[in-house]
Amino acid sequence: MVKKVLGSALVGLVLAGSSAQAAERLYLYTENFPPYNMSTSGRAFEHSVEDIDGLCTELVTAALKQTNLEYRIKLRNWDYGYNRALNKPNHGIFCTTYTEERAPRFKWVGPLTKNLWTIFAPAGSDFQMDSLDDARNKVFGGYRNDVKSEYLIKRGYEVSALDSDDLNPKRLELGQIDLWLADRLGGPYLASQQNVEGLVPVFSFNDTELYLALNPDTSDEVVDSLNAGLQSIRESGMFEAIQTKYGL
Repeated sequence: MVKKVLGSALVGLVLAGSSAQAAERLYLYTENFPPYNMSTSGRAFEHSVEDIDGLCTELVTAALKQTNLEYRIKLRNWDYGYNRALNKPNHGIFCTTYTEERAPRFKWVGPLTKNLWTIFAPAGSDFQMDSLDDARNKVFGGYRNDVKSEYLIKRGYEVSALDSDDLNPKRLELGQIDLWLADRLGGPYLASQQNVEGLVPVFSFNDTELYLALNPDTSDEVVDSLNAGLQSIRESGMFEAIQTKYGL
């Protein structure tokens, strides 16, 4: 009887330990946003970090390897990943733009890198801009829960938003939208994946920083461990080497 009780207690401890370990596992999401994050095979969804490449993915993975944290990294559309990070503890999304509005919604690891917002016109366009107001009567391509789309909508611009950014270069080429607000470095990468070349950068503004954003109920110990891991790769030179690899 005593052995049975002890055996039951031991099983309980093992299960409790497994549950605690599982509770601390991180589930991180990203999107096809080359060269920052991208599927190695060009698919829209990936279930394993081995199938995901890119500047931010390499930086986040390198930082994670400096910790004892368990993690899963998946590639999904932005809206899906953003809402998982917003609503579930130990879930996060990268690379996401840090803004004052978003600041209280997440806990932050970074910065990982920067991006310069750039408005693109279709190939051959002679449209010129000196300020954002010059595009007041244009329709922008965007995607849901993206900070750039939210920025335009809040200021009264017309944005035709999809679930992801992937189709916007082709929509721009076909005349379904007038302009596309993307990233100066990432925009041409994403366009080339859709066999769209020659897009014209007509205006750049808002040099922003990109982070890993974690659900606010994620423990401070996890966040501190990740920021320490990021600092470690900065000090070792790995951070700079990864940035240089992607032309930064």
